[in-house]
Amino acid sequence: MGTWMYAKLGKNCEVQENVTLGLKYKEDCGEAIIGDDAVIRKGTIIYADVEVGNDFRTGHNALIREKTRIGDGVLVGTNVVIEGNVVIGDQVKLESNAYIPTHSGIGDRVFIGPGATLTNDKYPLRAREEYTPNGPTLEDDVTVGANTVILPRVKIGEGSFVGAGSVVTKDVPPWSLAIGVPAEVKSLPEKLKERNEFKS
Repeated sequence: MGTWMYAKLGKNCEVQENVTLGLKYKEDCGEAIIGDDAVIRKGTIIYADVEVGNDFRTGHNALIREKTRIGDGVLVGTNVVIEGNVVIGDQVKLESNAYIPTHSGIGDRVFIGPGATLTNDKYPLRAREEYTPNGPTLEDDVTVGANTVILPRVKIGEGSFVGAGSVVTKDVPPWSLAIGVPAEVKSLPEKLKERNEFKS
């Protein structure tokens, strides 16, 4: 059985052992709110001030930090880290070992492959005067391949694909293909010009 520190669960939720829900990070935080029909697997930690919709699933050892908003039908895979202050839409899949930093935005029906890393800080500690995090924005129906890196402030336009192992350093227009290091933008093949549809 999990540990509820400061959390409210919806109906028909399955919470496995060694789960922490509503981890308090300050005295006056709000509770974690989890919608109906969630399955939260062993080792997962969800902070207080997180709101999650219905039909939520995690793998093992996922971490979701404070002030994150997650829609309906979202999968957060094994060892995924969401650092907080993130907005995630409906029907999103974050595969194992993906990293989502603070101040990132993810639209509806987005797929992020295993080991993908989003970043939110343009400069290393030595070269910056102040820390102003600003993560990427992934619009609706974006697909991001495994082990991709997306740099801060980059916008991946609606319906676009990012090839596995790519490093995205600049905005990608809607319905485009970005591949390579650094990623080059190309035309999206016609057969890929449709919205993502995930089966349960």
